[in-house]
Amino acid sequence: MTLRVDVLTLFPGIVVHYAAESILGRASSSGHLDLRVHDLRLATSDVHRTVDDSPFGGGAGMVLMPEPVFAAVEAVEPPRPLILMGPAGRRFDQSVAVELAALDGFSLLCGRYEGVDERIRTGLCDDEISLGDFVLAGGELAALVVIEAVARLRPGVLGNATSPEEESFSEGLLEYPHFTRPADFRGMEVPEVLRSGDHARVARWRRASSLARTMQLRPDMMAARGGLSEKDRDLLEEFDLTRDWA
Repeated sequence: MTLRVDVLTLFPGIVVHYAAESILGRASSSGHLDLRVHDLRLATSDVHRTVDDSPFGGGAGMVLMPEPVFAAVEAVEPPRPLILMGPAGRRFDQSVAVELAALDGFSLLCGRYEGVDERIRTGLCDDEISLGDFVLAGGELAALVVIEAVARLRPGVLGNATSPEEESFSEGLLEYPHFTRPADFRGMEVPEVLRSGDHARVARWRRASSLARTMQLRPDMMAARGGLSEKDRDLLEEFDLTRDWA
C-alpha cells in the first residue's frame, strides 16, 4: 500500500529536491511513497503573495498568517492528521515514526519566521511534532527527517525487509557495531565471532553488543527499558562485554 504524505511549505524546492534522492526517491519511483508538496504562497490572494505579518502586541520577527494557511489546507484537502512541525510539539522518536508508518497517510505543515498564528495550531492542525530543543529557520528539514524515518519502516521501501527491525531504537537499544572487509585494518581486527560462520553465536554477540553499547552511550535508554535482565547479564558475560560499560 502506498503511503501518502503532503507537505505544506513556503519553500517547496527544499523538500522536492531532497526527496528525489536516495531512499525517498526510490520509494516514490516504486510506488511505495506518494509525496505531494504544496506551496503556501499559491493560496494567497494579493499581488505580493503575502503570507506573514507582524505580531499583535509587538515583538521581533514575523508570524505566518492564518488566511493563506487555512486556504491552502482547504484547497488541497491533505490527508489527516495534519501535523505542525513546531518547537512545542511532542518529541519525535522511533515510536512516533512507527505510529505514523501505520497510517495510510498524513500531512506536515512547515512553520517559518517566528512561528505560526496560534489559530493555525489550535484550529487547523491535529498534532505538533518537534525534533528537539533547538531552533531551525523553518520546518522543512524537520519534515524531511520525519518523512524519511517513517518511509523506511514501510514494507518494500528498504531492500532488506529485516533492516528496520535491527536498527537503533527498534527495541529501545542502540544497534550493534558493523564491520566489513578487510578483516584486519591497521592492526584493528574484526571480532573473531563475526568470521566464525556460527550464525547463532553471531546473533548472540550482536544482541550483547547492542546491550553493551546502549549501557555505555545511552544509559537513559537502558533505564527506560527497566535495566538489564538476568538473561542480558549472562549474555554480556558470555562475550566479556561487561567491561565496556561497567
